[in-house]
Amino acid sequence: MPHQSSPVGEPQRPPESRGRMIRRRTLTLLIIVLLIGVPAGYLVISANQSRDSGRLKEAKYSATGLTSAWPSRVQRRLYHVAIPKGATGVAYYETNNWKTSRMYAQFTTSEAGLTEFLGALKVTQDALKQADLAINARDQQVVGWNFAVGSTWYGLVHTQKNPAPTLDIMVDKSVPEQPRVYVVSRTIP
Repeated sequence: MPHQSSPVGEPQRPPESRGRMIRRRTLTLLIIVLLIGVPAGYLVISANQSRDSGRLKEAKYSATGLTSAWPSRVQRRLYHVAIPKGATGVAYYETNNWKTSRMYAQFTTSEAGLTEFLGALKVTQDALKQADLAINARDQQVVGWNFAVGSTWYGLVHTQKNPAPTLDIMVDKSVPEQPRVYVVSRTIP
């Protein structure tokens, strides 16, 4: 067998052993997997998380009716619904469209809590009018409220200068030490 000579000036390398060739190919394959496989796996995981997040948001915003939870601080501040500390049975529902945004809220509080709630609007309990149906039939229907106006119901429509919201408030004083408050706050975007 004729001996192949290397070009002039280039040192001759010994032939690569089979074990070294397998290690080199394995290392090359590992690098390719790390450079392509890891980012691809990350994209798949990220896409699944994003889709799951979208489904949760869709469920939240497609919900109809009251949700048994406190509205966020931003929502309470935006809609001027200062639910007093210690309130129970808190539930809310928010609707938004191009014309009007509304937040429906309900909670049970104490006499002091009712005074605090109304005080945040700069009104007193004297502003509540007995048997005054402050929340209209359309808004009642949206969240399933039904105010059979009687001697224990008190109402108030609190109108404020734009851009502050208008609040329609109904209070059930059938249990005087635990008034139940119903609020519809609407803003015009």
